[in-house]
Amino acid sequence: MTKLAERVRIQTVKTLSDDWYVLKKTTFDYQRGDGTWQTQNRETYDRGNGATILLYDRARRTVILTRQFRFPAFVSGYTELLIEAPAGLLDNISPEERIREEVEEETGYRVHHVQKVFEAFMSPGSVTEKLYFFVGAYTASDRIADGGGLASEGEDIEVLELPFAEAFAMIGTGAIQDAKTIMLLQYAALHIFA
Repeated sequence: MTKLAERVRIQTVKTLSDDWYVLKKTTFDYQRGDGTWQTQNRETYDRGNGATILLYDRARRTVILTRQFRFPAFVSGYTELLIEAPAGLLDNISPEERIREEVEEETGYRVHHVQKVFEAFMSPGSVTEKLYFFVGAYTASDRIADGGGLASEGEDIEVLELPFAEAFAMIGTGAIQDAKTIMLLQYAALHIFA
């Protein structure tokens, strides 16, 4: 089988929107598994890559999550504030550096050690974003500020410290519906709180 790059021939790329992020429509030829070529059209939404983290206190069996308004979830019919792991776009810095800054901004906790656990494309059918997933231990003394995010960026974030068992159960009840948070809580169930 030939390399994937040899099986894709870009024909045209049209920018449909370049407001909040970049939405493009691309026409390309793709060589199928049987060797025939097929012309396809795809729209891709490029918002950049991001990083997310689950803060945990193993001794107290707690985690830090956030709760905030997410307009796309709202217009999809979700009428609650979304409970999430802290996260942010990389903005041209390393995933580790970004997540350290983001967690402090959103939660007020200064993380001393972070561990990258995996990377994942969250919606590869239409969004180019790759997320870098981290975990990091915290203690009560690591909280140096209130957190809450930046009002200038439209953030109004509530910081939640929850028993891990309660947070994990919230996946099953539907109280947590954010994919990155579900993935990190499942990781914690297997590797941190097992």
